[in-house]
Amino acid sequence: MNDVGYAALVLALLFSVYGAAVSFWGARKGLKELLESAEHAVFAVAALTTISAAALLYALISRDFSLEYVASYTNSTQDILYLIAAFYGGNQGSLLLWAWVLGIIAALVIWLHRREHGDLMPHVITVLMITEFFFITLMVVAANPFTKLGFQVADGQGLNPLLLNMGMLFHPPTLYLGYVGFAVPFAFAIAALVTGQLGDRWVKVTRRWTLFAWFFLTLGNLFGAQWAYVELGWGGFWGWDPVENASFMPWLTGTAFLHSVMIQERRGMLKVWNMVLILATFCLTIFGTFLTRSGVLSSVHSFGQSALGPYFLLFISGTLLATLSLLFYRLDDLRGDNELDSFLSRESAFLVNNLILIGAAFAVFWGTVFPIISEAVRGVKLTVGAPFFNQVNLPIFLILLTVMGICPLIGWRRASKENLLRNFMVPAAVGLASAVALMWLGVREFLTVLPLALCAFVTVTILLELVRGVRARHNLRHENYFSAIFTLIWSNKRRYGGYIVHLGVIMIAIGVIGAYGFKSEKSATLAKDDTVQIGDFVLQYKGSSNYPAKSHEVVAASLDVFEGQRRIDRLVPRKNYYPSQEQPSTEVAIRTTLREDLYVILEDVSEDGSASLKVLINPLVVWLWIGGAVLLLGTLIAFWPDAREKRRKTVVAEPQESRSLQAVGSQGGRR
Repeated sequence: MNDVGYAALVLALLFSVYGAAVSFWGARKGLKELLESAEHAVFAVAALTTISAAALLYALISRDFSLEYVASYTNSTQDILYLIAAFYGGNQGSLLLWAWVLGIIAALVIWLHRREHGDLMPHVITVLMITEFFFITLMVVAANPFTKLGFQVADGQGLNPLLLNMGMLFHPPTLYLGYVGFAVPFAFAIAALVTGQLGDRWVKVTRRWTLFAWFFLTLGNLFGAQWAYVELGWGGFWGWDPVENASFMPWLTGTAFLHSVMIQERRGMLKVWNMVLILATFCLTIFGTFLTRSGVLSSVHSFGQSALGPYFLLFISGTLLATLSLLFYRLDDLRGDNELDSFLSRESAFLVNNLILIGAAFAVFWGTVFPIISEAVRGVKLTVGAPFFNQVNLPIFLILLTVMGICPLIGWRRASKENLLRNFMVPAAVGLASAVALMWLGVREFLTVLPLALCAFVTVTILLELVRGVRARHNLRHENYFSAIFTLIWSNKRRYGGYIVHLGVIMIAIGVIGAYGFKSEKSATLAKDDTVQIGDFVLQYKGSSNYPAKSHEVVAASLDVFEGQRRIDRLVPRKNYYPSQEQPSTEVAIRTTLREDLYVILEDVSEDGSASLKVLINPLVVWLWIGGAVLLLGTLIAFWPDAREKRRKTVVAEPQESRSLQAVGSQGGRR
């Protein structure tokens, strides 16, 4: 079975290079047979990578320790779910997951779009198959998941204990779906540049693919934050780790792209900017994959040292060079159809939004790569910690919050000052009242009051838009207010789905502000029945226990939680000791309410039975997870097909497949 898996990889490599070359040549010559052959090659790559993935999965589940990869990431006591998760727990398997997902997505793109966009598809196939060829080459040349050991082992090493968490089942796959998904809009952008079809057609056909990628990248980041919160035992959810940054940067540029393409669709503007944004997003997904696998930066999430770094840098450099050359060649054809009419317009607000997001992405990028640059130039690797990222990004995100509140209140093209003043009056008053109320309640920190007041301001602007729409439906169609809310959202999913996304962002912001602005902590060493008080809570230590689990030893401390004189809970933080690991893993105990999290970390249990604990109160953290769910709901609503959108759909390709092929051939001849 292992030989079958490796043979499938080699065949997939050959079919990917064949598909890319034949598709390119068939487009130049307008040869229908070659283009059909290239499509078949894509389906073959999808099937072969599936076979290879199935072979590795079988080896993991059957615990075939003759394979180096299986021996490195599984053992005889590992549960079935973590045997499956070991598929992407190491470098080689994660690359196979990348290639497999890309193969499936490439096949789906052909199946969904080859009839309507047959003239673009050859170039889309070429880009996707070149990317596929790169990832399969990495496995065949430098990171083969089917490498055999030259000796027998009785048992494997197993996954790193930090990976033995339910987050391992969700975080990497969703993150990879986000990474790989952005290859589709990038491929269509390249196809538009090659064919000279530089209107909004490529934007419209890729809107849902972009939302698909953004949805899963968002989900992956949220799963990663939640995993860090419950597993690493430090009380936080985002530490500006290099690999965390690597997944955050394409999220920022992808968010900017989603907003910017609306202007191209509606006004025919920012064509060059949108090309640059999707190029940056795609390259940042590859860069994030590079950071995780190269070992150039130390990270709790990385796979350690490997020889893959130069391959990734070569691919990123080639992609940038080829795309920027195409962009320069088509620069005259990418001029906008319109110009900005007024600074007081929604186009202007979206542009400011884009600049803020790109500024944040650049700040994160600079802070992430600076240690590499300093080591290359001075021979000393400097560390850029969380304080830098917090100080730089805080003002950027405050401006972003403000722009989020302004956008719904400004119309397209030009807004009158009178309308702006009238629209801003209520939200501004609520924001100011919120700031006064917070200070009256005792909150004096400016950088806590201002963000919360801005959150109130943005929330009111969104709710006012919903109220206006509901009232209009009630007056015109005599719908009751409750049903009008749902019919309003469903009748314009794209617009109101976006508003729901913004509400989710506000909830996330509230969770972040609460965790950083109102956090309190206390450390204590307690003998049995001793207590420690933090906030309104008193924790009484009831003793420790030591017991074996399936693959490790557990040391647990039991604490009764009192609020006043009433016992409200029992928390049991733990330490897990694995035979093959020097350092134990931490299992925190958390009591969550809408108001705050009581978060307890067991640091050590002494021989005399006393326990060293760290206790934290993290206010409002649950709103981060609730906000994430709301954000994802809004994305699904915006993604869902809209009847009005279908009615407005224009024909952008010749209905006859032969005519599309003739167009491709004529373009190839002109080049």
